[in-house]
Amino acid sequence: MRLALCLIAAAVAAVSIHLTLTLWPVPQLLRSAGHEAPDTWSFTAVGLTFLLMLPIVWGLASLLLMPLARLLRALESTVLSYRDGEFGSGIAADPPGGLSELSTLTRLHSELGVALREQRRHLAQRELLLDTVVQNTPVALLLTDANEGIAYANIAARQLMDQGRSLAGRGLAEVLADAPEDLRLAFAGAQDGLFSVMQDGQEERYHLSMRDFRLQGQPHRLRLLRRMTKELSRQEVASWKRVIRVISHELNNSLAPISSLAHSGAELSRRGMHERVPGVFASIGDRAKHLHQFLAGYASFAKLPAPLLAPVDWPPFIESLGAHYGFVLMGELPAVPGRFDAAQMEQALINLLKNAHESGSAPEGVSLSVGVGVAREDWRIEVGDRGPGMTETQLSQALMPFYSTKRSGSGLGLALAREIAEAHGGRIAMGNREGGGLWVAISWPRV
Repeated sequence: MRLALCLIAAAVAAVSIHLTLTLWPVPQLLRSAGHEAPDTWSFTAVGLTFLLMLPIVWGLASLLLMPLARLLRALESTVLSYRDGEFGSGIAADPPGGLSELSTLTRLHSELGVALREQRRHLAQRELLLDTVVQNTPVALLLTDANEGIAYANIAARQLMDQGRSLAGRGLAEVLADAPEDLRLAFAGAQDGLFSVMQDGQEERYHLSMRDFRLQGQPHRLRLLRRMTKELSRQEVASWKRVIRVISHELNNSLAPISSLAHSGAELSRRGMHERVPGVFASIGDRAKHLHQFLAGYASFAKLPAPLLAPVDWPPFIESLGAHYGFVLMGELPAVPGRFDAAQMEQALINLLKNAHESGSAPEGVSLSVGVGVAREDWRIEVGDRGPGMTETQLSQALMPFYSTKRSGSGLGLALAREIAEAHGGRIAMGNREGGGLWVAISWPRV
Protein backbone atom coordinates (compact mmCIF):
# COMPACT_ATOMS: atom_id res chain seq x y z
CA MET A 1 0.00 0.00 0.00
CA ARG A 2 2.79 2.42 0.88
CA LEU A 3 4.62 1.58 -2.31
CA ALA A 4 1.44 2.12 -4.36
CA LEU A 5 0.83 5.49 -2.69
CA CYS A 6 4.41 6.54 -3.39
CA LEU A 7 4.10 5.52 -7.04
CA ILE A 8 0.82 7.46 -7.35
CA ALA A 9 2.41 10.49 -5.68
CA ALA A 10 5.40 10.28 -8.04
CA ALA A 11 3.11 10.00 -11.07
CA VAL A 12 1.00 12.98 -9.95
CA ALA A 13 4.14 15.05 -9.34
CA ALA A 14 5.55 14.12 -12.76
CA VAL A 15 2.29 15.01 -14.53
CA SER A 16 2.01 18.28 -12.59
CA ILE A 17 5.58 19.27 -13.45
CA HIS A 18 5.07 18.34 -17.10
CA LEU A 19 1.81 20.31 -17.32
CA THR A 20 3.47 23.24 -15.58
CA LEU A 21 6.20 23.26 -18.22
CA THR A 22 3.98 22.68 -21.27
CA LEU A 23 0.58 24.28 -20.53
CA TRP A 24 0.60 26.63 -17.62
CA PRO A 25 2.17 28.81 -16.27
CA VAL A 26 5.63 28.41 -17.84
CA PRO A 27 4.51 29.01 -21.53
CA GLN A 28 2.51 32.13 -20.52
CA LEU A 29 5.44 33.48 -18.55
CA LEU A 30 7.68 33.03 -21.58
CA ARG A 31 5.20 34.80 -23.88
CA SER A 32 4.74 37.66 -21.41
CA ALA A 33 8.46 38.08 -21.38
CA GLY A 34 8.49 38.41 -25.17
CA HIS A 35 9.78 34.92 -25.87
CA GLU A 36 8.10 32.22 -27.79
CA ALA A 37 8.53 28.57 -26.80
CA PRO A 38 10.66 26.74 -29.37
CA ASP A 39 9.27 23.87 -31.41
CA THR A 40 11.36 21.40 -29.42
CA TRP A 41 10.00 22.65 -26.14
CA SER A 42 7.91 19.55 -25.56
CA PHE A 43 11.02 17.39 -25.66
CA THR A 44 12.84 19.85 -23.44
CA ALA A 45 9.93 19.75 -20.99
CA VAL A 46 10.16 15.99 -20.81
CA GLY A 47 13.86 16.22 -19.96
CA LEU A 48 13.26 18.95 -17.39
CA THR A 49 10.45 16.85 -15.88
CA PHE A 50 12.81 13.87 -15.57
CA LEU A 51 15.53 15.99 -13.96
CA LEU A 52 13.10 17.59 -11.51
CA MET A 53 11.60 14.18 -10.62
CA LEU A 54 14.95 12.62 -9.67
CA PRO A 55 15.24 14.29 -6.21
CA ILE A 56 11.54 13.80 -5.60
CA VAL A 57 11.74 10.06 -6.37
CA TRP A 58 14.96 9.78 -4.31
CA GLY A 59 13.28 11.44 -1.34
CA LEU A 60 10.17 9.26 -1.60
CA ALA A 61 12.29 6.08 -1.87
CA SER A 62 14.38 7.09 1.13
CA LEU A 63 11.25 7.83 3.13
CA LEU A 64 9.72 4.51 2.10
CA LEU A 65 12.85 2.40 2.78
CA MET A 66 13.97 4.14 5.98
CA PRO A 67 11.95 1.81 8.33
CA LEU A 68 13.11 -1.23 6.33
CA ALA A 69 16.74 -0.09 6.58
CA ARG A 70 16.39 0.38 10.34
CA LEU A 71 14.88 -3.10 10.65
CA LEU A 72 17.62 -4.67 8.53
CA ARG A 73 20.30 -2.97 10.66
CA ALA A 74 18.57 -4.27 13.79
CA LEU A 75 18.41 -7.78 12.31
CA GLU A 76 22.09 -7.63 11.37
CA SER A 77 23.02 -6.53 14.89
CA THR A 78 21.05 -9.34 16.53
CA VAL A 79 22.40 -11.97 14.11
CA LEU A 80 25.96 -10.85 14.92
CA SER A 81 25.08 -11.13 18.63
CA TYR A 82 23.78 -14.68 18.06
CA ARG A 83 27.02 -15.54 16.27
CA ASP A 84 28.99 -14.37 19.31
CA GLY A 85 26.80 -16.43 21.63
CA GLU A 86 24.79 -13.51 23.05
CA PHE A 87 21.04 -14.10 22.87
CA GLY A 88 19.88 -11.25 25.10
CA SER A 89 19.26 -8.71 22.36
CA GLY A 90 16.02 -8.63 20.39
CA ILE A 91 13.73 -6.53 18.21
CA ALA A 92 10.43 -5.01 19.29
CA ALA A 93 7.44 -6.65 17.63
CA ASP A 94 6.32 -3.30 16.12
CA PRO A 95 9.06 -0.68 16.47
CA PRO A 96 8.05 3.00 16.22
CA GLY A 97 8.06 4.14 12.61
CA GLY A 98 8.51 0.56 11.47
CA LEU A 99 6.75 -1.37 8.75
CA SER A 100 3.68 -3.13 10.09
CA GLU A 101 3.93 -5.50 7.12
CA LEU A 102 7.13 -6.94 8.68
CA SER A 103 5.68 -7.35 12.18
CA THR A 104 5.38 -11.12 11.67
CA LEU A 105 9.10 -11.31 10.83
CA THR A 106 10.08 -9.26 13.88
CA ARG A 107 7.80 -11.31 16.12
CA LEU A 108 9.24 -14.61 14.85
CA HIS A 109 12.76 -13.23 15.25
CA SER A 110 12.04 -12.27 18.85
CA GLU A 111 10.58 -15.73 19.52
CA LEU A 112 13.76 -17.26 18.01
CA GLY A 113 15.87 -15.23 20.45
CA VAL A 114 13.77 -16.39 23.40
CA ALA A 115 14.02 -20.04 22.25
CA LEU A 116 17.80 -19.77 21.84
CA ARG A 117 18.15 -18.22 25.30
CA GLU A 118 16.12 -21.06 26.84
CA GLN A 119 18.12 -23.71 25.01
CA ARG A 120 21.37 -22.12 26.10
CA ARG A 121 20.16 -22.00 29.70
CA HIS A 122 19.15 -25.67 29.62
CA LEU A 123 22.46 -26.63 28.01
CA ALA A 124 24.39 -24.71 30.64
CA GLN A 125 22.44 -26.47 33.39
CA ARG A 126 23.05 -29.90 31.83
CA GLU A 127 26.76 -29.16 31.35
CA LEU A 128 27.01 -28.04 34.96
CA LEU A 129 25.25 -31.20 36.14
CA LEU A 130 27.44 -33.42 33.94
CA ASP A 131 30.64 -31.68 35.06
CA THR A 132 29.59 -32.00 38.71
CA VAL A 133 28.89 -35.72 38.29
CA VAL A 134 32.12 -36.37 36.37
CA GLN A 135 34.26 -34.34 38.76
CA ASN A 136 32.90 -36.04 41.88
CA THR A 137 32.69 -39.62 40.64
CA PRO A 138 35.08 -42.02 42.41
CA VAL A 139 36.18 -43.36 39.00
CA ALA A 140 39.34 -41.57 37.83
CA LEU A 141 38.73 -40.18 34.33
CA LEU A 142 41.57 -39.05 32.07
CA LEU A 143 41.10 -37.77 28.50
CA THR A 144 44.17 -37.43 26.25
CA ASP A 145 44.59 -36.23 22.66
CA ALA A 146 46.51 -37.81 19.79
CA ASN A 147 49.83 -36.52 21.20
CA GLU A 148 49.05 -37.89 24.69
CA GLY A 149 48.44 -34.40 26.00
CA ILE A 150 45.93 -34.34 28.85
CA ALA A 151 42.75 -32.58 27.75
CA TYR A 152 40.63 -33.35 30.82
CA ALA A 153 41.07 -34.96 34.24
CA ASN A 154 38.56 -35.16 37.07
CA ILE A 155 39.29 -34.86 40.79
CA ALA A 156 39.90 -38.60 41.29
CA ALA A 157 42.44 -38.64 38.43
CA ARG A 158 44.27 -35.60 39.81
CA GLN A 159 44.43 -37.18 43.27
CA LEU A 160 45.71 -40.48 41.92
CA MET A 161 48.31 -39.13 39.50
CA ASP A 162 49.61 -35.87 41.00
CA GLN A 163 48.23 -35.34 44.52
CA GLY A 164 45.33 -33.17 43.36
CA ARG A 165 47.30 -30.76 41.15
CA SER A 166 45.87 -29.74 37.79
CA LEU A 167 46.69 -32.03 34.86
CA ALA A 168 45.01 -30.22 31.96
CA GLY A 169 47.48 -29.09 29.31
CA ARG A 170 50.31 -31.28 30.59
CA GLY A 171 51.82 -34.27 28.83
CA LEU A 172 50.95 -37.77 30.04
CA ALA A 173 54.63 -38.79 30.03
CA GLU A 174 55.47 -35.82 32.26
CA VAL A 175 52.74 -36.73 34.76
CA LEU A 176 53.73 -40.41 34.81
CA ALA A 177 57.44 -39.67 35.31
CA ASP A 178 57.10 -39.79 39.11
CA ALA A 179 54.16 -42.22 39.19
CA PRO A 180 54.42 -45.78 40.58
CA GLU A 181 55.90 -48.30 38.16
CA ASP A 182 52.75 -50.44 37.98
CA LEU A 183 50.72 -47.37 37.01
CA ARG A 184 53.21 -46.51 34.24
CA LEU A 185 53.16 -50.07 32.92
CA ALA A 186 49.36 -50.15 32.92
CA PHE A 187 49.19 -46.88 30.96
CA ALA A 188 51.88 -48.07 28.55
CA GLY A 189 49.77 -51.07 27.56
CA ALA A 190 47.02 -50.97 25.00
CA GLN A 191 44.55 -53.30 26.72
CA ASP A 192 42.25 -53.21 29.71
CA GLY A 193 43.41 -54.93 32.89
CA LEU A 194 44.02 -54.92 36.63
CA PHE A 195 47.06 -53.51 38.41
CA SER A 196 48.15 -52.62 41.93
CA VAL A 197 49.52 -49.36 43.33
CA MET A 198 51.02 -48.71 46.76
CA GLN A 199 49.28 -45.72 48.36
CA ASP A 200 49.96 -44.58 51.92
CA GLY A 201 51.68 -47.88 52.67
CA GLN A 202 48.72 -49.97 51.49
CA GLU A 203 48.13 -51.85 48.27
CA GLU A 204 45.30 -50.44 46.16
CA ARG A 205 44.03 -52.40 43.19
CA TYR A 206 42.63 -50.65 40.13
CA HIS A 207 40.91 -51.72 36.96
CA LEU A 208 41.95 -49.74 33.86
CA SER A 209 39.73 -49.53 30.79
CA MET A 210 40.51 -47.53 27.65
CA ARG A 211 38.30 -46.29 24.83
CA ASP A 212 39.36 -44.50 21.63
CA PHE A 213 37.05 -42.07 19.83
CA ARG A 214 37.11 -38.86 17.81
CA LEU A 215 36.29 -35.52 19.43
CA GLN A 216 35.81 -32.52 17.11
CA GLY A 217 37.42 -34.55 14.34
CA GLN A 218 40.56 -35.35 16.38
CA PRO A 219 41.47 -38.78 17.88
CA HIS A 220 41.25 -38.96 21.68
CA ARG A 221 41.65 -41.72 24.26
CA LEU A 222 39.57 -41.97 27.41
CA ARG A 223 41.04 -43.90 30.34
CA LEU A 224 38.88 -44.95 33.28
CA LEU A 225 40.51 -46.18 36.49
CA ARG A 226 38.16 -47.82 38.97
CA ARG A 227 39.36 -48.58 42.50
CA MET A 228 38.59 -52.22 43.19
CA THR A 229 40.12 -52.65 46.67
CA LYS A 230 36.85 -52.47 48.62
CA GLU A 231 35.03 -54.56 46.07
CA LEU A 232 37.81 -57.14 46.09
CA SER A 233 37.81 -57.18 49.90
CA ARG A 234 34.08 -57.77 49.88
CA GLN A 235 34.54 -60.50 47.30
CA GLU A 236 37.35 -61.98 49.39
CA VAL A 237 35.05 -62.29 52.41
CA ALA A 238 32.38 -63.81 50.19
CA SER A 239 34.99 -66.19 48.76
CA TRP A 240 36.07 -67.35 52.20
CA LYS A 241 32.45 -67.97 53.10
CA ARG A 242 32.07 -69.88 49.88
CA VAL A 243 35.17 -72.00 50.49
CA ILE A 244 33.96 -72.81 54.00
CA ARG A 245 30.69 -74.00 52.49
CA VAL A 246 32.58 -76.02 49.85
CA ILE A 247 34.90 -77.65 52.39
CA SER A 248 31.99 -78.30 54.73
CA HIS A 249 30.01 -79.86 51.91
CA GLU A 250 32.95 -82.01 50.80
CA LEU A 251 33.69 -83.11 54.36
CA ASN A 252 30.07 -84.09 54.89
CA ASN A 253 30.02 -85.94 51.57
CA SER A 254 33.10 -87.94 52.62
CA LEU A 255 32.53 -88.41 56.36
CA ALA A 256 28.93 -89.51 56.02
CA PRO A 257 29.84 -92.51 53.76
CA ILE A 258 32.87 -93.28 55.94
CA SER A 259 30.63 -93.34 59.03
CA SER A 260 28.10 -95.51 57.23
CA LEU A 261 30.80 -97.86 55.94
CA ALA A 262 32.37 -98.16 59.41
CA HIS A 263 28.97 -99.09 60.85
CA SER A 264 28.49 -101.62 58.04
CA GLY A 265 31.95 -103.12 58.67
CA ALA A 266 31.22 -103.48 62.37
CA GLU A 267 27.89 -105.12 61.61
CA LEU A 268 29.51 -107.55 59.14
CA SER A 269 32.15 -108.47 61.71
CA ARG A 270 29.48 -109.06 64.33
CA ARG A 271 27.63 -111.40 61.97
CA GLY A 272 30.82 -113.23 61.07
CA MET A 273 30.77 -112.13 57.43
CA HIS A 274 34.50 -111.41 57.45
CA GLU A 275 34.99 -111.95 53.70
CA ARG A 276 33.16 -108.67 52.97
CA VAL A 277 35.03 -106.58 55.54
CA PRO A 278 38.13 -105.91 53.29
CA GLY A 279 35.82 -104.35 50.66
CA VAL A 280 34.34 -102.06 53.27
CA PHE A 281 37.81 -100.97 54.41
CA ALA A 282 38.84 -100.40 50.76
CA SER A 283 35.83 -98.10 50.24
CA ILE A 284 36.72 -96.22 53.42
CA GLY A 285 40.30 -95.87 52.15
CA ASP A 286 39.10 -94.52 48.78
CA ARG A 287 36.91 -91.91 50.44
CA ALA A 288 39.72 -90.92 52.81
CA LYS A 289 42.16 -90.65 49.88
CA HIS A 290 39.73 -88.43 47.96
CA LEU A 291 39.29 -86.21 51.02
CA HIS A 292 43.06 -86.01 51.47
CA GLN A 293 43.58 -84.95 47.84
CA PHE A 294 40.82 -82.39 48.12
CA LEU A 295 42.32 -80.80 51.24
CA ALA A 296 45.85 -80.99 49.83
CA GLY A 297 44.78 -78.80 46.89
CA TYR A 298 43.60 -76.07 49.23
CA ALA A 299 46.64 -76.49 51.46
CA SER A 300 49.00 -75.99 48.50
CA PHE A 301 47.36 -72.62 47.89
CA ALA A 302 47.34 -71.55 51.54
CA LYS A 303 50.93 -72.66 52.30
CA LEU A 304 52.89 -71.66 49.22
CA PRO A 305 56.61 -71.91 50.12
CA ALA A 306 59.09 -69.14 49.32
CA PRO A 307 60.38 -69.51 45.75
CA LEU A 308 63.88 -70.91 45.24
CA LEU A 309 65.33 -68.65 42.56
CA ALA A 310 67.76 -70.23 40.12
CA PRO A 311 68.82 -69.73 36.48
CA VAL A 312 66.48 -71.53 34.07
CA ASP A 313 67.07 -72.08 30.36
CA TRP A 314 63.98 -71.21 28.40
CA PRO A 315 63.85 -73.97 25.71
CA PRO A 316 63.64 -77.00 28.06
CA PHE A 317 61.32 -75.15 30.43
CA ILE A 318 58.87 -74.25 27.65
CA GLU A 319 59.14 -77.75 26.21
CA SER A 320 58.14 -79.24 29.58
CA LEU A 321 55.02 -77.04 29.57
CA GLY A 322 54.06 -78.43 26.16
CA ALA A 323 53.98 -81.93 27.64
CA HIS A 324 50.98 -80.89 29.79
CA TYR A 325 48.95 -78.65 27.45
CA GLY A 326 49.50 -77.72 23.84
CA PHE A 327 50.01 -74.13 22.71
CA VAL A 328 51.39 -72.06 19.85
CA LEU A 329 54.68 -70.36 20.75
CA MET A 330 54.63 -66.73 19.63
CA GLY A 331 58.01 -65.20 18.79
CA GLU A 332 61.45 -66.45 19.72
CA LEU A 333 62.61 -67.46 23.17
CA PRO A 334 65.13 -65.18 24.91
CA ALA A 335 68.76 -66.28 24.72
CA VAL A 336 69.42 -65.07 28.27
CA PRO A 337 68.30 -67.59 30.94
CA GLY A 338 65.55 -66.51 33.31
CA ARG A 339 65.82 -66.53 37.08
CA PHE A 340 62.84 -67.99 38.95
CA ASP A 341 61.53 -71.04 40.78
CA ALA A 342 60.94 -73.44 37.89
CA ALA A 343 58.53 -75.72 39.77
CA GLN A 344 56.29 -72.91 41.01
CA MET A 345 56.30 -71.02 37.71
CA GLU A 346 55.51 -74.24 35.86
CA GLN A 347 52.53 -74.82 38.15
CA ALA A 348 51.29 -71.25 37.55
CA LEU A 349 51.61 -71.55 33.76
CA ILE A 350 49.97 -74.98 33.73
CA ASN A 351 46.98 -73.42 35.48
CA LEU A 352 46.85 -70.63 32.90
CA LEU A 353 47.12 -73.06 29.97
CA LYS A 354 44.46 -75.29 31.53
CA ASN A 355 42.10 -72.33 31.82
CA ALA A 356 42.85 -71.34 28.21
CA HIS A 357 41.94 -74.80 26.91
CA GLU A 358 38.79 -74.92 29.06
CA SER A 359 37.63 -71.49 27.84
CA GLY A 360 36.13 -72.96 24.69
CA SER A 361 39.01 -71.78 22.52
CA ALA A 362 40.24 -73.91 19.64
CA PRO A 363 43.55 -75.63 20.50
CA GLU A 364 45.38 -73.62 17.84
CA GLY A 365 44.00 -70.44 19.41
CA VAL A 366 45.96 -71.01 22.65
CA SER A 367 49.25 -69.10 22.50
CA LEU A 368 52.23 -68.47 24.76
CA SER A 369 54.93 -65.82 24.43
CA VAL A 370 58.07 -65.08 26.46
CA GLY A 371 59.78 -61.72 26.43
CA VAL A 372 60.65 -58.63 28.42
CA GLY A 373 58.21 -56.06 29.80
CA VAL A 374 57.68 -52.50 28.62
CA ALA A 375 60.39 -51.18 30.93
CA ARG A 376 62.73 -54.02 29.79
CA GLU A 377 63.46 -54.76 33.43
CA ASP A 378 60.94 -57.61 33.81
CA TRP A 379 60.41 -61.03 32.35
CA ARG A 380 56.91 -61.40 30.92
CA ILE A 381 55.10 -64.62 29.97
CA GLU A 382 51.71 -64.19 28.35
CA VAL A 383 49.10 -66.89 27.72
CA GLY A 384 46.26 -66.10 25.34
CA ASP A 385 43.16 -67.87 24.07
CA ARG A 386 40.32 -67.24 21.66
CA GLY A 387 37.46 -67.99 24.00
CA PRO A 388 34.57 -65.65 24.89
CA GLY A 389 36.72 -63.44 27.15
CA MET A 390 35.36 -61.87 30.34
CA THR A 391 33.14 -59.01 31.31
CA GLU A 392 34.55 -56.14 33.38
CA THR A 393 32.87 -57.58 36.47
CA GLN A 394 34.47 -60.98 35.88
CA LEU A 395 37.86 -59.37 35.24
CA SER A 396 37.66 -57.48 38.52
CA GLN A 397 36.99 -60.72 40.45
CA ALA A 398 38.93 -63.31 38.46
CA LEU A 399 42.05 -63.16 40.66
CA MET A 400 40.10 -63.66 43.87
CA PRO A 401 40.53 -67.07 45.57
CA PHE A 402 37.68 -69.51 44.91
CA TYR A 403 36.07 -67.30 42.26
CA SER A 404 35.37 -69.25 39.08
CA THR A 405 33.28 -68.73 35.96
CA LYS A 406 33.06 -72.52 35.49
CA ARG A 407 30.40 -74.57 37.20
CA SER A 408 32.88 -77.20 38.39
CA GLY A 409 35.89 -74.88 38.86
CA SER A 410 37.63 -74.53 42.20
CA GLY A 411 38.62 -70.90 41.65
CA LEU A 412 42.24 -71.59 42.69
CA GLY A 413 44.08 -71.56 39.34
CA LEU A 414 44.38 -67.82 38.77
CA ALA A 415 44.64 -67.09 42.49
CA LEU A 416 47.58 -69.52 42.81
CA ALA A 417 49.23 -67.98 39.74
CA ARG A 418 48.84 -64.56 41.33
CA GLU A 419 50.41 -65.79 44.59
CA ILE A 420 53.36 -67.27 42.69
CA ALA A 421 53.87 -64.08 40.67
CA GLU A 422 53.78 -61.89 43.78
CA ALA A 423 56.11 -64.28 45.62
CA HIS A 424 58.62 -63.62 42.82
CA GLY A 425 58.20 -59.87 43.35
CA GLY A 426 56.07 -59.55 40.24
CA ARG A 427 52.45 -59.22 39.27
CA ILE A 428 49.76 -60.80 37.14
CA ALA A 429 47.58 -58.87 34.71
CA MET A 430 44.78 -59.89 32.41
CA GLY A 431 42.37 -58.46 29.88
CA ASN A 432 40.35 -59.14 26.76
CA ARG A 433 42.18 -59.59 23.46
CA GLU A 434 41.35 -57.72 20.29
CA GLY A 435 39.37 -60.06 18.08
CA GLY A 436 38.07 -62.08 21.03
CA GLY A 437 39.58 -64.11 23.80
CA LEU A 438 41.54 -63.46 26.98
CA TRP A 439 45.19 -62.76 27.76
CA VAL A 440 46.87 -63.36 31.12
CA ALA A 441 50.45 -62.24 31.72
CA ILE A 442 52.87 -62.97 34.57
CA SER A 443 55.78 -60.56 34.97
CA TRP A 444 58.58 -60.44 37.53
CA PRO A 445 61.97 -58.71 37.86
CA ARG A 446 64.82 -60.06 35.75
CA VAL A 447 67.33 -59.79 38.62
